[in-house]
Amino acid sequence: MKNTFLKTILIFILFCCLICSDLGFAQSASRFSFNKYINSKGDTLNYRLLFPDYDTVRKYPLIIFLHGSGERGNDNEAQLKWGVMNFATDQAMTMHPAIVIAPQCPENQEWSNFSGNEKTRELRLQPDPTKPMALVIELIHRMIKTFSIDTSRIYITGLSMGGFGTYDAIERYPRLFAAAIPVCGGGDVSRAASIAHIPVWIFHGSEDAAVNPVYSLDMIEALTKAGSHAGLTFYPGVGHFAWLAAYSDPYMMDWLFRQHK
Repeated sequence: MKNTFLKTILIFILFCCLICSDLGFAQSASRFSFNKYINSKGDTLNYRLLFPDYDTVRKYPLIIFLHGSGERGNDNEAQLKWGVMNFATDQAMTMHPAIVIAPQCPENQEWSNFSGNEKTRELRLQPDPTKPMALVIELIHRMIKTFSIDTSRIYITGLSMGGFGTYDAIERYPRLFAAAIPVCGGGDVSRAASIAHIPVWIFHGSEDAAVNPVYSLDMIEALTKAGSHAGLTFYPGVGHFAWLAAYSDPYMMDWLFRQHK
């Protein structure tokens, strides 16, 4: 009887925790407004936008968050599933006020345009960006013209497909970004010298079965040889979900917001 009572109490506590977690997620999600960017050709990019306690007296950092392949679509909701909510907590918005853009990549499209060879792990950046990436860059320039943004503090981060997209963006536009955080992604190591001036912190799980961790090892080696002071955090015993720890790391947040061009 006593054990049954204790089990009932534990189940009730767990249920309450789950409810509170869901409510917290919903509250943070509600802080991201629904938006669409439509360019002169009629191409459309869905995105969610987080604003700080905004005023025109000061300039704000701009963060671009690129989601993974599982969050593609046109609902303008799924891209908030992982990672980006950590920028929308009360503490984050108080300590690090910033404008955050979370675009959504359409189905069957990609953030990055690399040719690749899985056996040799060689990725090569192709001449033209994908349409979603081109729209993201157009949106960044629109935001710069429209809002009070500190252009010396434009940051980009992404997970999985978005990690590849993060490398694509900084390798394609190396003068635009002040820092980058690719999580379980990969890039063109032959371009390492062109991005060695950008502060980069790479995250990966050591047991990632979806994106080979060697992509991150190859990139940190190439960046180091090019004179970069990039960092690499390898989570032992972690698979593809390295972003759970990466975006929850308060030191990562502090590091990111210290970076300036």
